[in-house]
Amino acid sequence: MIKNYFKIAFRSLIKNRSYSFLNIFGLAVGIACAALIFLWVESELTYNDYFSNKTSLYKIKDRQTYNGITYAFDATPGPLADGMKNEIPGFTAVARSQSGYRLFSTGDKPIYEAGNYVDPAYLTMFRLEFLKGSAAGAFSQLNSLVITEKMANAFFNTDDVIGKTLKVDNNKDFVITGVIKDLPKNVSLKFDWLAPFKVYENDNAWLKQWGSNSVTTYAEIAPNVDVNAINKKLYGYIQTKQQAATARMSVYPMARWRLYDSFDTNGIEKEGRLKFVNLFTLIAWIVLIIACINFMNLSTARSERRSREVGVRKVMGAGRWKLIGQFIGESLFLSFISAMVALLIIVLLLPAFNTLVQKDLSLNLFSPLHAGALVLIILICGLIAGSYPAFYLSSFNPVSVLKGLNIKNSRSAVFIRKGLVVLQFAISVILIICTVIIYKQVKYAKDRDIGYDKQSLIYVSLRGQMAQHLDAIKNDLAATGMVQTSGASSQTVLQLGSNTGDFKWPGKDPNKQLLISIDNASPGFLSAMGAHLTEGRDFYPNAAPDSNNIIINEALAKAINAKHIIGTEISQGGSQKYTVVGVIHDFIYNNMYASAAPVIIFCDPKNTQYLNIRLKAGTDVKTALQPIEGVIKKANPGYPVEFNFVDLQFEDYFKAETLIGKLSGIFAGLAIMISCLGLFGLTAYTAERRVKEIGIRKVLGATSRGLATLLSKDFVTLVIISCIIAYPVAWWIMSLWLKDYEYQTEISWWIFIATDLLAIAIAIGTVSFQAVKAALANPVKSLRSE
Repeated sequence: MIKNYFKIAFRSLIKNRSYSFLNIFGLAVGIACAALIFLWVESELTYNDYFSNKTSLYKIKDRQTYNGITYAFDATPGPLADGMKNEIPGFTAVARSQSGYRLFSTGDKPIYEAGNYVDPAYLTMFRLEFLKGSAAGAFSQLNSLVITEKMANAFFNTDDVIGKTLKVDNNKDFVITGVIKDLPKNVSLKFDWLAPFKVYENDNAWLKQWGSNSVTTYAEIAPNVDVNAINKKLYGYIQTKQQAATARMSVYPMARWRLYDSFDTNGIEKEGRLKFVNLFTLIAWIVLIIACINFMNLSTARSERRSREVGVRKVMGAGRWKLIGQFIGESLFLSFISAMVALLIIVLLLPAFNTLVQKDLSLNLFSPLHAGALVLIILICGLIAGSYPAFYLSSFNPVSVLKGLNIKNSRSAVFIRKGLVVLQFAISVILIICTVIIYKQVKYAKDRDIGYDKQSLIYVSLRGQMAQHLDAIKNDLAATGMVQTSGASSQTVLQLGSNTGDFKWPGKDPNKQLLISIDNASPGFLSAMGAHLTEGRDFYPNAAPDSNNIIINEALAKAINAKHIIGTEISQGGSQKYTVVGVIHDFIYNNMYASAAPVIIFCDPKNTQYLNIRLKAGTDVKTALQPIEGVIKKANPGYPVEFNFVDLQFEDYFKAETLIGKLSGIFAGLAIMISCLGLFGLTAYTAERRVKEIGIRKVLGATSRGLATLLSKDFVTLVIISCIIAYPVAWWIMSLWLKDYEYQTEISWWIFIATDLLAIAIAIGTVSFQAVKAALANPVKSLRSE
């Protein structure tokens, strides 16, 4: 029986080639779009699945409350790991981790690589796959090094490297004791090397202090242990070591690192990337449904042609359910062909899609999940797209049909077709409006006053002996004629850390703590950054007189609320006192959508890590890099120079929103295209059905322009109705989306008007071809008797 259905379906496909092509192509595009989104969604939902014990792995979250706002950090005290392991039962393993970016070299091959200093338990708790060596003996000596397969091949072109040495920062030799398999991209851990945490700890004695939150602590919890019980013990654990501490610790499961790991001002978890996953899952289904609606419309539109076929089949004894089965079979057959075309589209587009979303997605049809999903999509599309036409066509009265009283005047069919067109275009218009507002929000954040000039600003890491020769380097840079000014800092302009609440000033409420970011800088840093002083002065060229002076930003000045802010004394830890000599305009860092947070800048050139370089106006960046590199290499030979461009890094902060905007725009365009395919087919059907009417009108003197308008106005009216329905829905969706941003753009009225005009223009362009073609047709041919 199924075989017969597919035979009939194939004959129907050949007989109605033009409609079938529109059906197949529209459905194929919809399936391809949905499949690409589902591949992306799958990669997000399976993040960290590489770790077989994922459900047992946690990191420690540090919540601290300042001035009524609770912040959630991954930074924890150095002694916490040992304390948890020894004093809180339930942990299988606990390990600390601190990221590092170091220069590795062998012979004449120096390469910067990112990695982590970790405790030995880290190697076993994450079950890293050792290709050479083993986790048990990897850190048996202090200067040990475990590297990835990729790093081994980069330096030695082989993974057989156990016992070989790599020099770190042109200083110490580290012995390679293990090679691990490269981790996949969809894991939270990112590193190319691992070294004993003890190495880092020996160089940073402050790590032993309970008040220094700087390392990430990971834990593996034993099976059947009550996590809530552990969190109860952790909550006040820091206070048993340091009574005045504000930190409240808790374990946070790996299963939530990717899709959540975002917290509101009360420290309560909220959606992170999950909202993107939900959004694009919805878009995938929407595009798929639009394609199915397109199929329904075209199928019911050509129902008049098939009415006699239905009548004859019923007279010959075919029951209604048999006819329904036939039409569903045809639909499934077309859905199958569409899926095959969709696979070809996916293969062609997947490389570009991977580049766009920065992933390594693969189709992998041999995967049971992917194969099953493809079959499911074929069935869903076939059943949804074919259900209404099947029940509609099978309901025809054979006597009425064979007498010529066919279904062309069926109001219900016309109403449903028009309703489906309205639904298609309403969804498409909603997507377009949302895309425009997303782009507008990103542009608003980019164009707001960020408090410094990011253009022509670059920075390099201070490595080797650069910090000791800082003044000489600055003079040599100025001598190139391309550098306006330069200055060092302990933090990058866009990312400030070292948050602390351990500051006091006259009149401060002792019951309120304020979270303050700090930065150490050399004279010249503020001018290199392009910051603006609103009060007071910059640091003197000679740093010594300003060793106990500080510059603060407007946000902190407002919090201090002193009548004369210049000269105000701020103490740290109750002993060290600093005097405010300047106030700078608030600048944006860390969160580009948030307001400026309080900042203190110390004049402390010895404790800086980055050299910020401001190029002269009009200087070509590429031309300037070579002499700048020469100056730095002269002062610090043996270290390759890596330049960081602040304007490019600034753009990276908008990756997520920009990607959403691009994907929304692409899928909105495809949704419109699929809708237009249906509109094109319906216009052709309408022109075909009214061919004699058009011929009579032309004979009676109707102009081609008037006839084209007559055929087009109904469809344009439907698009206008779609826009009216889409407006409140789009406004509601984007109002919900924008509320997560402290600084948000307006939902301007012109976006709706422009989208309306665009949708109408697209609709007119789609229907005009068929309308004009019908209007220009020879009336003699159309009125000729059959």
